[in-house]
Amino acid sequence: MAFGGFERGHAPAQPMAEINVTPLVDVMLVLLVIFIITAPLLARALKLDLPQADAPPAVVQPQTIQLTVDAAGGLRWNSEPVTGDELAERLATAARQSPQPELHLGADKAVRYEHVAAVLSAAQKAGLKQVGFVTDPPPAKGATP
Repeated sequence: MAFGGFERGHAPAQPMAEINVTPLVDVMLVLLVIFIITAPLLARALKLDLPQADAPPAVVQPQTIQLTVDAAGGLRWNSEPVTGDELAERLATAARQSPQPELHLGADKAVRYEHVAAVLSAAQKAGLKQVGFVTDPPPAKGATP
């Protein structure tokens, strides 16, 4: 199939080098009309007379529990020493609160991981959802340790 122009005669058939923009303009005009018609429908709003209130919204901050594990594996609940059984009871009580408190777990560098894993396991069994790890920030550059 040959693409050619509209010339007649003995000239060899050459491809047409002009782009027909009529279909493009037709489609653009149709899209423009559609957008002009639908734009007011998209900005439809319902007018309501809402009551006014002067009270600020109540913001409920979840309680934070500081749980630390020392180098020997001893536990402290908000700076108060606790045993393993007391820890399980306190975690279960905390998990039933609404909203649930955040558990911030801090551990000494020298503590064995098994003690930290036992605390994490107890928190998971109790149903606590928010557990965070507390660390010291790295020393500033140029500071001597």
